[in-house]
Amino acid sequence: MALPRLLILLIGFCGLSSGRSRAGPVPLVIWHGMGDSCCNPESMGYIKKLVEKKIPGIYVLSLKIGRTVIEDMENSFFLNVNDQVAFVCDKLAKDPQLQGGYNAMGFSQGGQFLRAVVQRCPSPPMINLISVGGQHQGVYGFPRCPGESSHLCDWIRKMLDIGAYAKPIQQRLVQAQYWHDPLNEEEYRKNSVFLADINQERCINKTYKTNLMSLKKFVMVRFLKDSMVDPPASEWFGYYRSGQAKETIPLNETALYKEDRLGLKEMDQGGKLVFLGAAGDHLQFSKEWFCENILPFLQ
Repeated sequence: MALPRLLILLIGFCGLSSGRSRAGPVPLVIWHGMGDSCCNPESMGYIKKLVEKKIPGIYVLSLKIGRTVIEDMENSFFLNVNDQVAFVCDKLAKDPQLQGGYNAMGFSQGGQFLRAVVQRCPSPPMINLISVGGQHQGVYGFPRCPGESSHLCDWIRKMLDIGAYAKPIQQRLVQAQYWHDPLNEEEYRKNSVFLADINQERCINKTYKTNLMSLKKFVMVRFLKDSMVDPPASEWFGYYRSGQAKETIPLNETALYKEDRLGLKEMDQGGKLVFLGAAGDHLQFSKEWFCENILPFLQ
């Protein structure tokens, strides 16, 4: 999930890249969150320009899922995530600028969507994945919504209340596709059309594990005062302990980690997982924090 306008405090300063390789900077692919779009000048458009300014010569692709910006925003609510991922995989495969490899940065739900890209589509190769507030174990709540999309969010709440795992809702409502009910894990594993698949909840797809482990770094940003994501632990791959919705456990206590279904345990032991904390609410961070904590993984 994501706010329609990424709240970036225009404070702080970060210097330019200390230099680029002979082949030039590694390209960057950005995927926005719920209710946002590729080119909003106060969110993804701002991030794109900031990265281009601080890393001269970098190619930045901010993904537009649809023919127009409005369609892009609407698809963040209503286009099946599997279809979105397939669309992005095809787009990346055809982009000549990306064939030597690229870094990826996903904001809110764009974080887990880009993880699906690296798991399902290893060519061109993703080098580093940066998830900014992504919900990798899903969500079990819909506490508040982007202001400009409040009417949509009210409708989504009603649909989730009716039944997140009902087939028509699973097929059409993006947020239902990463809804993870800790009180009914069996129904989640059986009927989730997206998250249960990429988290290997039903069966083990060895290529998913191999492809994710090919990353150089998997960076996860958690917002320490997050009032939008329920539970915030999902941003670091933690979640509610199964059978209840009060106590959360960290990644290393989850079955997914202990069974190493995605290779996260091996990646963790190899220093490939990076856990970053940002002090603010969901997707609220300063320019200074971004430059100090995120830019090093893009250079």
